[in-house]
Amino acid sequence: MARKPLELGTWGKIRTYVTHTNEKGKADGYRAATYFRDFDGRTRQVEANGRSATAAESNLKTKLLERTSAGRGSKLKGSDKFALAADLWLKKFRQMVKEGRRSAGSLDTYRCHLDRTVLPALGELRLGEMTTPLVDKVVGAIRDEVGQATARSCRSIISGVLGLAVRYGALGSNPVRDVERIEGLPKKKPRSLTEAEREAWFRHIQEDEDAVRADLPDLTMFLLATGVRIGESLGLLWSQVDLHSGEVEITHQIIRATGQGLIRTGTKSSAGERVLMAPSWCVSMLRNRAVPGIRMDGPVFADSAGGFRDPSNVSRDFRMARSPVGGLVRQNLATHLRDARQKAGLTQKETSRRLGWADSRISLIERARLKVSREDAVALLDLYRQRGAERAAALAMVDVAAEPSEADAFSWLTSHVFRKTTATMLDDAGQSARQIADQLGHARPSMTQDVYMGRKAKNPGAASALEAAFKAPE
Repeated sequence: MARKPLELGTWGKIRTYVTHTNEKGKADGYRAATYFRDFDGRTRQVEANGRSATAAESNLKTKLLERTSAGRGSKLKGSDKFALAADLWLKKFRQMVKEGRRSAGSLDTYRCHLDRTVLPALGELRLGEMTTPLVDKVVGAIRDEVGQATARSCRSIISGVLGLAVRYGALGSNPVRDVERIEGLPKKKPRSLTEAEREAWFRHIQEDEDAVRADLPDLTMFLLATGVRIGESLGLLWSQVDLHSGEVEITHQIIRATGQGLIRTGTKSSAGERVLMAPSWCVSMLRNRAVPGIRMDGPVFADSAGGFRDPSNVSRDFRMARSPVGGLVRQNLATHLRDARQKAGLTQKETSRRLGWADSRISLIERARLKVSREDAVALLDLYRQRGAERAAALAMVDVAAEPSEADAFSWLTSHVFRKTTATMLDDAGQSARQIADQLGHARPSMTQDVYMGRKAKNPGAASALEAAFKAPE
């Protein structure tokens, strides 16, 4: 019975032979050889040399992978580095952004993860060296050191890059396919603002000069009235608002793209393009904003110069408004601690390392993003070797900043909570999941139910129906 031929682009058993010995009779030259079935159907012997049997076999395998790639007309070879394939993948992704099939925000996110996390771990490795155990180890390390969300994104990036390598013939299969999936933590129950909390929030931001200056009262009202995303609200033009019918047309969002600055681009998906009917109280607010002389092609929620606002800056304004400590004292304390650290000649990272804190903790404290306890303040001042009046002044500021404020109740609040609150209010009003999904711009009602509704849907009529259908035994 005839031997079954090799598959195209594959090879048989590799054998090694001694080709040279030194003056002491010790082998120092080897040849590795095997038979390779070329893409014309013919089987040919392929050889490679090395100073050891292992080196000769390794050189031969590299040669065979290159021969396989060349036979398939590939732009990539097994000997090419992962970084080269990543560059090709990124160029293709950039082209999809130009064609409107991907968002510029996604490009920035992936490029950031690629440069900061993926390439430092895999960039210098050859595509032929990429195996499932190797990728699994790298993704696991990212999960443990950085976090699950970053690891999940990096896994997708690696899969995309190696999937491109498969299509270009540099790999036979994508090793990420069998990498362990990253299970997310149990999702927290969606939380939305109650009626009392909504009233308290409006009272709080109307009394906060910085929040009023940042236009948060009107913006909050619009977010609650429509359920739109911050980027979508900032991308709304006056030409898309009908003050007579109350209709608001959502078609674009504002994002910041690397190298381009702020750009007005389409919504996240086709489902995001929608026409909404604003309630009367929101229309009244918009009428008050529509002062004579406004440009119809200008944004409804503009910056001080009449241009588009940066979503990141608006999110920062919301964070500052719901900050759990007082504004001026908190800022002065942050400045004092930063100056003390610099005077001590320490970096933020070194300070965190010496105290055994997370790397970002000092940065958050010095940007007034964290309430500083007296214990933490003492640890910092001891490390900075600050004594006397300066130390006493710092501790006095810590005590004042720690006093309760109305904003303490909103320490959990993010700008996305307004969107969840809208969904919950519509749910309470008897709107279906499909109707609420259309309002929020979701393609799938399941996303709306699982993530955005502040409570499980109730069925008040169920008890009555069961009462009539079933009578408990005596």
